[in-house]
Amino acid sequence: MLDQLTGDAQTFVEKVWASRVHHHRVEPAELAAYLSLEDADHLLTSTAIRTPSVRLVRDGAVLPESTYTRSATLAGRQLTGLVDARKALALFEDGATVVFQGLHRYWPPLTRLIAELELDLGHPCQANAYLTPVGAQGFAVHQDTHDVFVLQTAGSKQWEVHGQDGVEEPVFEPGHVMYMPTGTPHAARTQDTISLHITIGINQLTWRGLVTRAISALAARVPDEHLPAGYLDDPQGLAHQLGRHLHDVADELRGVDPAVAIEDEVRRFLTQRPPRLPGGLTDVIEVGSLTDTSRLRRRPGHPCVLLDRGGHGDQGRTVEVLLGDRSLTVPARVRPALDEIRSRAELRPADLPLDEQSRLVLCRRLVREGLLEVLEP
Repeated sequence: MLDQLTGDAQTFVEKVWASRVHHHRVEPAELAAYLSLEDADHLLTSTAIRTPSVRLVRDGAVLPESTYTRSATLAGRQLTGLVDARKALALFEDGATVVFQGLHRYWPPLTRLIAELELDLGHPCQANAYLTPVGAQGFAVHQDTHDVFVLQTAGSKQWEVHGQDGVEEPVFEPGHVMYMPTGTPHAARTQDTISLHITIGINQLTWRGLVTRAISALAARVPDEHLPAGYLDDPQGLAHQLGRHLHDVADELRGVDPAVAIEDEVRRFLTQRPPRLPGGLTDVIEVGSLTDTSRLRRRPGHPCVLLDRGGHGDQGRTVEVLLGDRSLTVPARVRPALDEIRSRAELRPADLPLDEQSRLVLCRRLVREGLLEVLEP
């Protein structure tokens, strides 16, 4: 399902980004694998989940946290914002929608999905879920500031979606997927059953943001001095000084290399993602036992982008490896081995074009950095 959904996301983006609403259906069990009704029950009633990972809303109003949370102590320190399952369930029965926020940070199936989507789309993504009781509505008609995928995983819900062709009122059942571009007015209400759906938000990076980041360093070179006293009586004098600063910035702007600016953007995106290291403890335990025949695998959803760095002669050349939440720099002679790693889903250190000691050192480093995971030490 992951490959299918990410592929669909690419198709949607190519055809309808900021265009119109699209619907799609998949097998219900495939969506329930991301978050089922049983999973929502487990999170709400059997974990130490805290606000703001959960909030409750009813008829468009966010309920006070004090109505469904409690405090506790752990190792002598107070914990606040713990969800009181009994209070939360009573409010749910009374018509409140339970909102699970930021699921991509703590629920593994959605962590993996979001990691893959971010790499496919190149835009930051997030995942929330909404558990709504019978005959209830969480929010009135509203618009989101990001693109949204809706994944119906349990129950049903009637939606009101305002598009270019008027208002649609589809009833979502398990397996229903919908894409809504930024700014699409919508609302949803349950009828005879409860509803659980996931929303995946795509927080678009824009051309305006890219240009702003590309020229921000130039603007930072303008002196951060106070405007001169008395400029209100001499606006022309101030305009003359502003003109000089703008002229200086324009001169430097002509020298901005778009390729370098894009490289900086790629580096910014691929060094600021949250770390995703499922199985990392096992890897750390077994990394010292790696041999030439150990089976390794590229960690799903983990990027590996290589940027060549120049230097004085072959000795000074390096490769910067962007790994999502960090980067590392290695000698340029390692580049063929990294290309081999990027081209394979699974590998053994012996597959790499380096001497035995070097390839084992490289593989151990990449296991510790999270790019590779150990299948068989």
